[in-house]
Amino acid sequence: MSNDDELLRIEGIRKTFPGVVALDGVDFDLRRGEVHVLLGENGAGKSTLIKMLSGAYRPDGGRILAGGEEVRIHSAQDSARLGIATIYQEFNLVPDLTVAENIFLGRQPRRLGMIDRKRMEADAAVLLERVGVNVSPRARVRELGIARLQMVEIAKALSLDARVLIMDEPTAVLTSEEVEKLFSIVRQLRADGVGIVFITHHLEEIAALGDRVTVIRDGKSVGQVPASTPEDELVRLMVGRSIEQQYPRQRADTGAALLSVEGLTRDGVFHDIGFEVRAGEVVGIAGLVGAGRTEVVRAVFGADPYDRGTVKVGGSALRSHDVNAAMTAGIGLVPEDRKGQGLVLDQSVEENLGLVTMRAATHGGLVDLKGQRVAAARIAEQLGVRMAGLGQQVRTLSGGNQQKVVIGKWLLADTKVLILDEPTRGIDVGAKVEIYQLINELTAAGAAVLMISSDLPEVLGMSDRVLVMAQGRIAGELSAEQATQDSVMALAVSTPGTPGTPTQATTAPATTAEAPTAVEDHRGH
Repeated sequence: MSNDDELLRIEGIRKTFPGVVALDGVDFDLRRGEVHVLLGENGAGKSTLIKMLSGAYRPDGGRILAGGEEVRIHSAQDSARLGIATIYQEFNLVPDLTVAENIFLGRQPRRLGMIDRKRMEADAAVLLERVGVNVSPRARVRELGIARLQMVEIAKALSLDARVLIMDEPTAVLTSEEVEKLFSIVRQLRADGVGIVFITHHLEEIAALGDRVTVIRDGKSVGQVPASTPEDELVRLMVGRSIEQQYPRQRADTGAALLSVEGLTRDGVFHDIGFEVRAGEVVGIAGLVGAGRTEVVRAVFGADPYDRGTVKVGGSALRSHDVNAAMTAGIGLVPEDRKGQGLVLDQSVEENLGLVTMRAATHGGLVDLKGQRVAAARIAEQLGVRMAGLGQQVRTLSGGNQQKVVIGKWLLADTKVLILDEPTRGIDVGAKVEIYQLINELTAAGAAVLMISSDLPEVLGMSDRVLVMAQGRIAGELSAEQATQDSVMALAVSTPGTPGTPTQATTAPATTAEAPTAVEDHRGH
């Protein structure tokens, strides 16, 4: 490799915060026209590193070189001048402005002292065409879906003539089709000579897109390997130990049905849904985009209405569209959008853990704060929440630790039936295994778990039974022994026949060559 090919080099970078060493001698380099994957568990130091490159943090030691010259990045302007653009998980766009205004925010072209709107929109149209997104430069950003927002962010980066593009978990909330489109854009940028730092928790994406991988563990760079490195070895480098069993499901003895759903129908959304989840059991729900999985469990929890059918917990029917009744009966829901629906981000870990039990802890109009604090401390320790203390603001936790807090609030409420919607989305391999072990502990204690996941291996690895939804109906039910990727996908792409109780598949149906390779659900709730 010639020096001309090296866009960026980090040598021995160190960063500390009060009581925490975030980075301790990290080395990293990026070449022109490559995708270099930055891999590590939540809390390993990846976010701190990219914030150094974007100017949000200053290093305490080490050095950063751009084009072979040592540089100091003290602000976002410094980063932009060096041709570095960062696309974070939470987009940095202004909802009420147009696409063109967002792309050129603070850099609008001017004519005779006034913003040249015609030129700005024309330039934006060229950039949008380059990233292959069909959206008007005049559209308001608030009107766009996640995938288009991401393309606008990429267009914005290209408008800065970025030579280095940092992408932080860009596929976390995209469907498989959107992921493929994003990958094609990234490959084109790589061909154009852009160097891309790509952060992901989806190991299968590394071989599909990456060239090299640098693994960070506990603030140190522990290895640089080719993107073709087997997943088992990547996991070993990330967590410092080999995970012999990626999905460590421990089957528990099943008891009586805790959750019974019969004939549940919401016209135009889902139809005649019927199933049971027994004590000690994990039932997975699989399906394609728009199959209706999330809509069904939200109706079961009382968050959304339904037109017909019954939901019973322990044999007692619940009122429709009544979250309090569902919670009182012992149902808990961990939603797919943990930040938007599962947490109060500006509150502390302690306050979030006590959200569900606050009513029960209130006597004579006064909350038993001491009791709540003791309970929160116990559950945080039990779940291994990594935090500075119970008073830490929950938005500052890593994704895996935020998910533990969401689950923990239901454990404090002694939940009988826990519904998990995308329980491990956006969290790293080590944290995933901790969530799986928690599921095992719940079922061993006699709880029932209903789990939706777009990660088909996760559904297969952790479920005792799998319900497959297609077009708003249950197309079939598979035992753990019958459930394979082929048998699930064959049901997921089928047209369900006569509505009724889910059919028990006795053999794995043949799949078709056109069957999708990933199971995803509707995102637009």
